[in-house]
Amino acid sequence: MRKPLLCVALASLLALALGGATSAQTAPLVVAPTDETAPMTHPRDAADDPAIWKNKAHPSRSTIIATDKKGGIAVYNLKGALVQYRPRGKWNNVDIRDGFPLRGKRVALVVGSSIKRKGLSSLGIWKVNRATRKLVRVSAGVSTTLDNNYGLCMYHRRSTGKFYVFVNSAYKPGQDGGEVEQWELYDNGAGKVSGRKVRTFDVSPSSKTSQTEGCVADDAAEKLYIGEENVGIWKYGANPADGTTRTKVDSVGGAGHIAKQVEGLTLTHRSHGTSYLIASSQGDSTFPIYKRRGANAYVKTFRIGAGNGVDAVTHTDGIDVLAKPLGPRFPKGVFMAHDGDNGKANTNFKLVPYPSIFR
Repeated sequence: MRKPLLCVALASLLALALGGATSAQTAPLVVAPTDETAPMTHPRDAADDPAIWKNKAHPSRSTIIATDKKGGIAVYNLKGALVQYRPRGKWNNVDIRDGFPLRGKRVALVVGSSIKRKGLSSLGIWKVNRATRKLVRVSAGVSTTLDNNYGLCMYHRRSTGKFYVFVNSAYKPGQDGGEVEQWELYDNGAGKVSGRKVRTFDVSPSSKTSQTEGCVADDAAEKLYIGEENVGIWKYGANPADGTTRTKVDSVGGAGHIAKQVEGLTLTHRSHGTSYLIASSQGDSTFPIYKRRGANAYVKTFRIGAGNGVDAVTHTDGIDVLAKPLGPRFPKGVFMAHDGDNGKANTNFKLVPYPSIFR
């Protein structure tokens, strides 16, 4: 039986008010990649998480820093060609913050989470050599007290100038995958970076089988977003004294916009216009978008299809976005995503012009 038009309209308005989506809204926007990185050195599940470094002096010479869980960390140019590959370490997640004070200079600091090695859950810490665009190790030796590092994101508290890194743990039988540690990073006086633990909390204290990974910090709003893979996205305060108070942004399954499971998280940082939180919904290979401000209202969902000689993106882990000019190739910024199935080649990352998503 056909429903009266008034009833349909009222149902649609109610769904919007509750944060849900009507059937017409569930069809994701399909965008096409224009570039992709060279395949990872190692096969199978190797590539995972990217971070974009903007070369302020020469934006078109900006780079993509990406993790290889099987044994290294890579640097690519915006065409996807390899600039550097450091073969030591098994890095899972990576993040970057510019302006870190080191030996009297301000550097772009890169931090990666290492899969446990020789009994240590260590952090990889590098700076970007602005001339060569390559990574230079500056770690004084920082290891977390987690059973096994997994997800990671950085935070710069502008009011104090301090820099932090959040690290969460990988779930294994007998280990809790919901633990999070916050570490303050600082110059040790010898040109290296040391760290001190300033906060710990458990995303799922009642469950020992929960898994967290993707996270991102909003420096301006002093908030931390973290994904509990089979539950949803949580928003916490990002400062050491903020405790465990949190709100849920979205849920996995049911009335939520994420298909099991939530993976990478990233934020757009725009001086003009609306900024957004973007998530990787791994179960259906889509990317839900939320407003960055207020209650993080849901905006829309997109997926990355095939185009321009590049295959579609599926089974994504890490993502990153930069809504700033990056030269003629990406004049208004770029979104990039890990591709878990790169055909016969090893896994890699796909690049999409920012305006394709936010038209």
